Amino acid sequence: MKKDFLVIVRGGGDLATGCIHRLWSAGFKVLVLECAAPAAIRRQVSVCEAVYEGSNVFEGMTAVLINNVQEADSVWQAGNVPVLVDETGACVEELKPDVVVDAIIAKKNLGTNRSMATITVGLGPGFNAGEDVDAVIETMRGHKLGRVILEGSAIPNTGIPGAVAGVTKERVIHAPAAGVLKNVCHITDVVEKGQIIACIETSEGNVEVPATISGLLRGLIRDGYQVTKGFKIADIDPRVEEYENCFTISDKARCIAGGVLEAILYLKNERK
Repeated sequence: MKKDFLVIVRGGGDLATGCIHRLWSAGFKVLVLECAAPAAIRRQVSVCEAVYEGSNVFEGMTAVLINNVQEADSVWQAGNVPVLVDETGACVEELKPDVVVDAIIAKKNLGTNRSMATITVGLGPGFNAGEDVDAVIETMRGHKLGRVILEGSAIPNTGIPGAVAGVTKERVIHAPAAGVLKNVCHITDVVEKGQIIACIETSEGNVEVPATISGLLRGLIRDGYQVTKGFKIADIDPRVEEYENCFTISDKARCIAGGVLEAILYLKNERK
């Protein structure tokens, strides 16, 4: 691999972070592009948290916010991962990366195309391998999770989260109203069904957000975030004994990451 082989990853949420960590661990030079107000709920293991905090450290990797592409070199030299606020991917044309991975998980393509890099990879539904990207990675839990798709698309979004300990949609909490989220509980808290974990400040007063199941609060969007009605704001793991999961990359993210690494190496070798 050439020394300056560059991978740009669009998105820094928890699934994207699994891919970023895998690529960083494998020795790739990675630059992460994020929006100005990321909305990850598994914040402890999301690179995008660096946008708010300046950096985020977990599982041996440090993500560092930079103000421009010129600052990336010093971050790479320190063995870290730079994060740049660039929602549209404007810097891609300037940097001419070898690989672009769209890990925004928007369930639709927000502008990634094959002209951006020699190798382009899209995560989940919204991409068509062979048309707008070179490869698609399956993100639906189940037998096909992490599979590399070289022709066609991933399984369409069902709107129903994958089962964790037999629990599906009940474990994910969505905002019951639009407004400013104010957290009552914190990530790692053990909560009971019906317990108030947050409230939403609206023009008509506060709207309480109750826990939908009992379990471990594994993810919770940042305090003060402006949410819309129906916005995903929290994730409860019914397995209360899985405390360490709050601070480690998930099995799903790691499986998807394996698919991303496989796709990059396969396409790189195909194009020698």
